[in-house]
Amino acid sequence: MKPKHTLILGGARSGKSRFAEQLATNSQQPVIYIATAQGHDNEMQARIHRHQQQRPAHWKLIEEPIALADSIKTHSKADNCILVDCLTLWLSNCLCQDDNCWSQQKQALLEVLNTLPGQVIFVSNEVGHGIVPLGQLSRDFVDESGWLHQAIAAEVARVEFIMAGLPLTLKSSQ
Repeated sequence: MKPKHTLILGGARSGKSRFAEQLATNSQQPVIYIATAQGHDNEMQARIHRHQQQRPAHWKLIEEPIALADSIKTHSKADNCILVDCLTLWLSNCLCQDDNCWSQQKQALLEVLNTLPGQVIFVSNEVGHGIVPLGQLSRDFVDESGWLHQAIAAEVARVEFIMAGLPLTLKSSQ
């Protein structure tokens, strides 16, 4: 049976992480939480702390800002659930590295996605509903995030869009 991976999209403070955490809990499998955030300033450290306080303490935490595909591949088992929060922070981390980082890391994730034995839940910010931003890095971020979401959505069994804490199913093969 093909694993049932899920992509959860939404804006800032839409409830997407809470929704993803509930899906992970409902899986009734051991959960491995892969966090991509880096606490470079006080505000981000506070966000990270808030997320840590909201999720179950018995979930295994892996902090991986760059090598996401390697981390998922290492930890995915047929009898577990991996929750990745979030893809857009991972994208930002990679875009701020050397020129080849993003293309290599994205390709690695897309190559490993359908080989994973366990369930994976991806959380990501939908940022493509606004105007085209000023500045090349901002435009690259919006473009790359949109292309990443399209590529993952094409491969996963389920895609949910969360707004005001409410899910809207965009794709369901279940």
